[in-house]
Amino acid sequence: MTAEAQPAQGAPAHVAPPARALPGGGQQQLHRLVAIVVDRPGVLNRVSSLMRARNFNIDSLAVSRTDREGFSRMTISLHGDDVAVEQAAKQLYRLIDVLKVQDVTAEPTVEHELALVKVRVTEGNRAEMLKLVELARGRVLDVATEAVIAEVSGTEAEVDAFVGLVRSFGIKELVRTGAVVMARGSGSIEEAVKR
Repeated sequence: MTAEAQPAQGAPAHVAPPARALPGGGQQQLHRLVAIVVDRPGVLNRVSSLMRARNFNIDSLAVSRTDREGFSRMTISLHGDDVAVEQAAKQLYRLIDVLKVQDVTAEPTVEHELALVKVRVTEGNRAEMLKLVELARGRVLDVATEAVIAEVSGTEAEVDAFVGLVRSFGIKELVRTGAVVMARGSGSIEEAVKR
């Protein structure tokens, strides 16, 4: 054996290869999953339990009825890497009462979120606050002596921008629906569900 081929003194003769990365160990990003489910008690619990078991923290979850009687649509926003989210979507599809699941993260979509923001105001800054709501294409829903409730909608980034602007006034209360998304074009996840 040459000097290069001999193991160093005290080192094992066989050195294990470097550990391979486990699936799902990649870059974390925001994913949007759309699921069509049968509208029954317990479905939401099963979906959220599956996400919890896969160690996902759901950023937002919007659930609503569809145009078809007895079916609901879920829009689930969560952070994770592509492999882990793909596995979660496959397991979600196997749940009873889940009819179709689609990851629309990489697809062109229309996204919308609604927020109600109760902001502190005074006589001196109320007009400025009302102007900000107008610039954000929002609506004023309630005006009180020391507060204004504004409704704003748009993409998550647009809602974030408005909230950032009014934060200096003082936010008394904030509620957001979470994003609802729909793929652009003529395709439809609801039509893809077997009737």
